[in-house]
Amino acid sequence: MSPHAEIRAYVGLGSNSLDAEDMLTRAREGLSRLPGLRLNAISPLYSTEPQGYTDQPWFLNQVVELLPASFWRPQSLLAAMLRLESKLGRVRSPDPALRYGPRAIDADLLLFGEESCADPVCRVPHPRLVQRAFALVPLLDIAPHVRIDGITAAHWLARLNYRLDGRRIFQ
Repeated sequence: MSPHAEIRAYVGLGSNSLDAEDMLTRAREGLSRLPGLRLNAISPLYSTEPQGYTDQPWFLNQVVELLPASFWRPQSLLAAMLRLESKLGRVRSPDPALRYGPRAIDADLLLFGEESCADPVCRVPHPRLVQRAFALVPLLDIAPHVRIDGITAAHWLARLNYRLDGRRIFQ
């Protein structure tokens, strides 16, 4: 990569709160206010079936593309995203059974350019990205040629058992 190449970071946003659409708007606004970070593209909203813990409302999900200044690293962006989640009311349950339970807001760092990071706190690409239609479908809306571990996102999505009905994702 050339020293002047623009990094593109992709963040998955989700909420299944009563005001999920407003929460996603607030999360996008919070990201766009971070210094040296430009919100470049926003996918449509998708209504998605809960995974893991299924006894909860459906989620609204989308992916945003960010153009971070050169001082941003995956770890610093993730830390800023976690602070934003907390500010917006995200409470992480200590109960492992509720790891995928209801949430006011969820912000996942999916990709940070072509970087790979095995840091246990900040894994990039996101470790479950290639298993999640609710992340891959909106990612492909804004980045149709993006690659994950050298393989196109479209190829990863084609491997999944999912169904798209308009803006509803069943998986």
